[in-house]
Amino acid sequence: MRDIDPALVLAIDIGSSSLRTNLYTSQARQLVHLEAQLPYKVRTTPNGGVEIDPATLLDCLFSAIDKTLELAGERANDIMGVGMCSLVSNVLGVDEHGEPTTPIYTWADTRCAREAEELRATLDQEQVYERTGCPIHTSYLPARLLWLQRDTPRAYKRTTRWISLGDLVHLKLFGKAWQSLSVASWSGLLDRHTLTWDHTLLSHLGVRGDSMPELTDVDDCMSGLPEEYAKRWPALRDVPWYPCVGDGATGNLGSGCYTPQDLAIQVGTSGAARVLLPGTAVKIPHGLWCYRLDRHTSLLGGALSEGGNLLDWLASTLHTGSLEELQKEAAALHPDSHGLTLLPFLAGERSPGWHGSARATISGLSLDTRPAHIMRAAQEAIAYPFAALYDLLADVLPAPQRIIASGGALLNVPGWIGMLADVLGRPVTASGEDEASLRGAALLTLRSLGILSNFDATPAALGETYPPNMERHAIYRHARHRQQELYEKLIGS
Repeated sequence: MRDIDPALVLAIDIGSSSLRTNLYTSQARQLVHLEAQLPYKVRTTPNGGVEIDPATLLDCLFSAIDKTLELAGERANDIMGVGMCSLVSNVLGVDEHGEPTTPIYTWADTRCAREAEELRATLDQEQVYERTGCPIHTSYLPARLLWLQRDTPRAYKRTTRWISLGDLVHLKLFGKAWQSLSVASWSGLLDRHTLTWDHTLLSHLGVRGDSMPELTDVDDCMSGLPEEYAKRWPALRDVPWYPCVGDGATGNLGSGCYTPQDLAIQVGTSGAARVLLPGTAVKIPHGLWCYRLDRHTSLLGGALSEGGNLLDWLASTLHTGSLEELQKEAAALHPDSHGLTLLPFLAGERSPGWHGSARATISGLSLDTRPAHIMRAAQEAIAYPFAALYDLLADVLPAPQRIIASGGALLNVPGWIGMLADVLGRPVTASGEDEASLRGAALLTLRSLGILSNFDATPAALGETYPPNMERHAIYRHARHRQQELYEKLIGS
């Protein structure tokens, strides 16, 4: 494999509202003009539901693969493997024939808030947190499965297996649903020490162990497409497909953050700050989580429920017309000059407070308030929790040598990376990779194929480094304190 040139891999990234496919070279460089990006509908409900239709998602994904292969032409025959990452955690049920019994529920669905509260009252939270690396929260499967038992008893009874959307792809193509340790670690049901399903937790929930997917790791693969798909994609007929991995883990890889000295901050639809660590992390600071990249590597960090989704929602709700113009106007404002304090919890809070039923608040509105003021306050309100996550990581890790920022929202919103550097009081370097998570999926595939021996064999592209303005840092420290005071009054400690 190492001698094959030009070897290509097909990378897939299923995001929160769209998915992407593209081809990458043996040096993890994307081929230009071959990317397919297709949006899909996410259904939201007034009571906190966030669902994806499984059939719609599969149709969208397969159409994206069609497009990339068509654009590649003869070069499609050089594809040596397929890698995939996706939003996590998510879950759907399937019956004994592999047909979906439920929609896909994403981490943003907060309808299981009551069940999460019940589990926190009946289980030893500290033990669950230590075993799984995840707090008891609406984002994870323990509360979700308990809610499904009660809210959709017929669908629950018909379900023989609970899988992720990545497993659904493999089930459709190969007739087998398996789940990577990476995706399983985002469920809140994986014992991070034994790397097996947490049967103590499953027993408490009344969930059979055989209703969970078979576990596998990133270097396992399936191959041999059934005739229907072999005819549709002849170049992929016998190509190995590797298990789906959490897009947060591949985001670190794709942006060049391979070590504990590299902190990745990513803001797309939502946001996260993450560090890759060898082995199993000993201590998880309260407010963070600990997932896996693979059996050898942990991912320590925290995630926000909001990011670009909040900015898009504001532009749509305020009816201001051009989002770009609104963002430029917001970027021209002075730090914290709007008189607003904003809690950005449109989809509940994840890190660091983990209040799943939290809701967004804007305090300080006046007759002088303009849309740009609210937009600026929203950007600042998302930046502040990253400072809290940074402080939590600093309690257990040496100070990072680099902070690398990636994600479409963070890279494309004027002034946002500079604002983040000012809030943190640390230099922040923009990633030069347009699609860090997609590139990370390609890197994993290349390593699994043996084409790359290690991730740093092909360094990630980097952009501009933004030094902090310490005068602005002081302003933002005061604003962070004001936000925390409002948070404690309305939501809790």
